[in-house]
Amino acid sequence: MTNKWVLAARPPTLLAGIAPVLIGSASAWSDGVFAMLAFIVVLISALAIQIGVNFANDLADAEKGADTAERIGPLRTVSSGLIRPSEMKLGIAVAFGIAGIGGIYLIWYAGWTIAIIGIVSIIAALGYTNGPVPYGYYGLGEVFVFIFFGLVATAGTRYVFDMSVPSEAWVGGIVMGLLAAAVLEANNIRDIETDRAARKRTVAVLIGRDRARAMFAGTLIAAFAITAFASLTGLLPGMCLITLVVAPLGIPLVQTVYATADGPELISVLKGTVQLQFLTALMLSLGIVF
Repeated sequence: MTNKWVLAARPPTLLAGIAPVLIGSASAWSDGVFAMLAFIVVLISALAIQIGVNFANDLADAEKGADTAERIGPLRTVSSGLIRPSEMKLGIAVAFGIAGIGGIYLIWYAGWTIAIIGIVSIIAALGYTNGPVPYGYYGLGEVFVFIFFGLVATAGTRYVFDMSVPSEAWVGGIVMGLLAAAVLEANNIRDIETDRAARKRTVAVLIGRDRARAMFAGTLIAAFAITAFASLTGLLPGMCLITLVVAPLGIPLVQTVYATADGPELISVLKGTVQLQFLTALMLSLGIVF
């Protein structure tokens, strides 16, 4: 049986936390400022923040009634009783505590700007489905993941190495932000009915299934269109055009989103979108390095 904490961490989503770190680190490598220890600490801290977000969402959705017996998808640990709310609160503290310990080293290594990035990221993560105005319940989830799992994660990683953020890190952050938003869109399309019943007003709930499908397709197209444009105009190295070889992997994802409203099939879209984001990051990183 899968360990309950592993289940709560949602392992299939964690590739989305690794992806922006790869691009920011590849940019540092290409400029000759890469440092292995800094890379390892950034990676651990990024994963700890994402796990903390997943824990917090598990707890908040259970408390707000978004995770019910009707929900389709992986088992949620608090709503199912596997983890008590008090235990999950401790788990959240441990996850963000690990990120904070990593942050202490990174502040020493790269300065106090890292402290600002880390504090803002943790506050934003906790506010996503918690706090007085949980903006994930008010149609702002995509904005959150675009900024923090795209721009901040990628540019912040690059900044650690020599306190600069060249154009490839910004463009990589935009691409990662769009694909992170697509992951959330896939999740929210799957959960439209249960989210609506729980009054969780995601973008998919607000605009309806058909427009949400179009938004998902458009987000994937935009990510690869920006990659191609930036590669041809010098904002990314021209070698980054190799990233387009993974673009066709998005076609079956879009086809499935348009073809069905069946939850189990849409779970595969969510996992496939995370994998697409990771492969895109890998190809972008290779393009930047070589």
